[in-house]
Amino acid sequence: MSRVVVIGAGVGGLAAAIRLGAAGHDVEVHERAVTVGGKLAVYERDGFRFDTGPSLLTLPQVFTDLGLRLPALQPLDPVVRHFFPDGTVLDSSAEHEVFLERIAGAFGTGAAADWNRLWHRAERIWRASWRSVLRREVTPASLAALSWRLTDLAAIAPGRSLRHLSLRYLRDPRLRMLLDRYATYTGADPRRAPAALAAIPYAELHFGGWYLPGGLGTIGTAMVDRCTDLGVRIVTSSAITKIETSGGRATGVRSAAGRTPADIVVSDVDALTLYRDLLPTPRRLARLTDRSLAGFVLLLGVRGETPGLAHHNVFFPGYYDAEFDAVFGAHDRRAVPASDPTIFVTRATDPAVHPPGTEAWFVLVNAPRHGTARSAVDWRRPGLADAYAKHVLDLLARRGLDVRDRLLFTETRTPADLADAVAAPGGAIYGTAGGLLRPPNRGPVGGLYLVGGSVHPGGGLPMVTLSAKIAADRIAKHSRS
Repeated sequence: MSRVVVIGAGVGGLAAAIRLGAAGHDVEVHERAVTVGGKLAVYERDGFRFDTGPSLLTLPQVFTDLGLRLPALQPLDPVVRHFFPDGTVLDSSAEHEVFLERIAGAFGTGAAADWNRLWHRAERIWRASWRSVLRREVTPASLAALSWRLTDLAAIAPGRSLRHLSLRYLRDPRLRMLLDRYATYTGADPRRAPAALAAIPYAELHFGGWYLPGGLGTIGTAMVDRCTDLGVRIVTSSAITKIETSGGRATGVRSAAGRTPADIVVSDVDALTLYRDLLPTPRRLARLTDRSLAGFVLLLGVRGETPGLAHHNVFFPGYYDAEFDAVFGAHDRRAVPASDPTIFVTRATDPAVHPPGTEAWFVLVNAPRHGTARSAVDWRRPGLADAYAKHVLDLLARRGLDVRDRLLFTETRTPADLADAVAAPGGAIYGTAGGLLRPPNRGPVGGLYLVGGSVHPGGGLPMVTLSAKIAADRIAKHSRS
């Protein structure tokens, strides 16, 4: 079997290490940080425990064959509670008929019928994506091959945007807001994101949303335990500075400790970082200009209990497009923090994540990336983070959720902080913005494979885990040939 070096101990890197270790390879993981997990991070303070990355688990079945020892999954109902600017509230449900009843009660039977029609289209997109896209390598050639399966091509609708789909199927602007939000799951603007992203709400609502007692950070702990069982070595505080090649193949990696030889290198770093710093590849680098949005985060220790909140809550703005214009710097204007953004609030009732009589809130707002370009914001500018945190709390108060006099503490996490913590350029949450043609899982030299949210099939826990399976399957196929 082969000697494998995995660069990065995020979920993609750990999942690849588990699969390759289980296949009998000699696997060593190098992580630049002192802890593992990447964006699946946890922060603890004063008895509070926050998931600072993913907080909603979908498609849990993609983890089943990793052999993880996890606590029992808890289904969420509602999956998400949506608060609209006109005061209406809509709870999503993993039961399609229940969700239709809730839509009818909130928006009328016509809106429910519209969503039902969209749902059936989204089901076709999901099935086509699952069959032809999400579990295998995707290249221009493989997408062209979809034309031989005309039903899949018609469902995925290349060239059409998610916004186009919402305008075609949904007459109620509030349902359009709900659908638009799923583009941000991949860091994209719904006005430019492909219609194929309608597969995301289908997957979330068909397979359900789940919570793990203790928080989703327990997945990272379980993955490390599985690596230990398989004999996979994890080296922390080990920043890889170069991928070495010879004869058109990856032959090892270099760090401050010296050279580590390898037959196979699996990279879980952002593709932009890989092709800019570790294996300079100008042609690949030129294709990575469409970066995902970032996020501005508040971690709140809240005194008392808050009625009316679900586990996951979304507070929509009065005019959604203004938020996208601000965050993405549309119409040749500089990107700025949105003045009236969508606010996502996660509040777990799990007693393991907060002291008695308190609540732990994770608050997320879509934000421009960190940087000095027109499409970014300098989040290190003195006073900006504190001022925007106050603005977000004031907005929540105006939307009926005032906790300003109940705060035990407030901590902020800006895109600059994420960039520093996990080497995500600009703090882009999902690397490359959502699209059908993300960077491929095979690198430009033999023996190099890419996993993680910046490459195919995309960001989020399920997709990152699938990227590891795609890479591991390809390595297995190469090993047999």
